[in-house]
Amino acid sequence: MRVGVPKAVGGRRIARSRIAGCEARLPDVSIQPHLIRVEDEERVDAPIQGGPQMRVVVFMSVTLDGVIQAPARPDEDVRGGFKHGGWGIPYADPEVARMAGEGMAKKGALLLGRRTYEDFFAVWPNRPDNPYTDALNSRQKYVASRTLKEPLPWKNSTLLKGDAAEAVATLKVDQEGDLMTIGSGELVQSLMRNNLVDEYVLLITPLVLGSGQRLFRDGGPWATLRLVDTKTLSTGVIVATYQSAGGRQ
Repeated sequence: MRVGVPKAVGGRRIARSRIAGCEARLPDVSIQPHLIRVEDEERVDAPIQGGPQMRVVVFMSVTLDGVIQAPARPDEDVRGGFKHGGWGIPYADPEVARMAGEGMAKKGALLLGRRTYEDFFAVWPNRPDNPYTDALNSRQKYVASRTLKEPLPWKNSTLLKGDAAEAVATLKVDQEGDLMTIGSGELVQSLMRNNLVDEYVLLITPLVLGSGQRLFRDGGPWATLRLVDTKTLSTGVIVATYQSAGGRQ
């Protein structure tokens, strides 16, 4: 696996917003990142290679203090004694579901960690009247897990072999479209450490929990991002889309 150096981003370019079914021209906004320590570890940076590549897109609900743990229901994830499960329920908005549906309608696939995969499989195949069920059933799903074995129970599911970061780096070179990650917090940590995330779509919820697993953790890598789109929902949630600007140490 080659170790690539991300391309530098120079000057100002025009970004296009595809949220809400329109294309608005927006100037790029330079974002000064929060700088935190980088662990001394081997990274599997995405290789630079000619031609289109698959983009890794992280679609994530996050509180103002950065918590991503268990937004959907009280018993979703109680690790560490977390007692705030379901914090995202009061902020549910049809626009979020529509945006997720648009993302899944694009060329590409889903990338899920074990916990999220099993959670989705327990729910969506049993909702035949839901318009998203067919989309999820027919979507190619790549699953990162050290414990699951093939064949996986949900159709169009593929278990990634070996190290998840290395497998994703290979997918980025070999395929095109968006590799969309929903939830899957631990998998996302590995992707960030290895400089594999191209875009974050963050649903920033006006809520401070004070505890729980966070998206950007102490001791993780730092990176420069640029804001390419924002949208404020009726619930007060801000949907902010950031793309990698290529800078990291």
